[in-house]
Amino acid sequence: MNIKHAGYILLAGILWGCMGLFVRPYDAKGLTSWDIVFLRAFLTTVSMAVVLLIYNRKLFRIRLKDIWCFLGTGLFSIVFFNLCYFKEITMTSLSVAAILLYTSPAFVMVISAVCFHEKLTMPKLIALALCFLGLIFVTGVIGDAGRLTTRAILIGLGAGLGYALYSIFGRYALERGYHSFTISFYTFLFAGIGTSLFARPLVIAKTVTADMGNILLALAFVLVSTVIPYIVYTIGLQHVENGKAAIIASIEPVIATLNGILWFHEKPSLGTVLGILLVLGAICLCNVSDKKKEAVTV
Repeated sequence: MNIKHAGYILLAGILWGCMGLFVRPYDAKGLTSWDIVFLRAFLTTVSMAVVLLIYNRKLFRIRLKDIWCFLGTGLFSIVFFNLCYFKEITMTSLSVAAILLYTSPAFVMVISAVCFHEKLTMPKLIALALCFLGLIFVTGVIGDAGRLTTRAILIGLGAGLGYALYSIFGRYALERGYHSFTISFYTFLFAGIGTSLFARPLVIAKTVTADMGNILLALAFVLVSTVIPYIVYTIGLQHVENGKAAIIASIEPVIATLNGILWFHEKPSLGTVLGILLVLGAICLCNVSDKKKEAVTV
């Protein structure tokens, strides 16, 4: 596996893990979850449009027969996983919702094995198990297991599937020769259109433009949590298998937990520390060469 591109995936996960630093202030200002998702998609679309205009206008071009790739990353991934995830957090605890969301690496591995013939090797499966176990400890989900219902599980798994689909549709777009800038632009263009059905654009505009501090917060939000991580993640997918990329990106909840400790004075437990170490171990295992390992059949 290309270490540099694995680093891009890791950077994306780290930046995604910082999202709470922006979401909490917007929540305090009265914006709903859908308002925040729409704001993120809209500002990303505008930002990427400016980048493409300056960098290379030809990157706006896509073939009509390939539009399904971007509908996949934008609607079936971004919008669908947010719809399921936000519904999930109203039905159960945040920790349970997070664990069900991060079933996504398993979905990525299985779908990639079928669609892209990626091998399910023993190191991958061990890394997946370590990652999932680590996230259980990080979120403290064990004590909340009794609150789960069949409906909550299915909706949570829907969030995990939707989250996984970005890697799948993004890989298809890359194989068709599209630049990571193009993929990011059309992903959030369609995501913005989809989330506009649930958001309040006028309320969002009033909040964001209230003062210069809010404007700067919005710019930082879109750059740190969306534009940069999605671009580098998509670049990383060019040389990192989908399954490994999904596990490496699972550093996101670990970073989110560390930000909670550092900035919001949340107290870590022994389980949290153990969970972080397990996730880091899984990421390290993904960098171990498995060329000589025997693949496990699906």
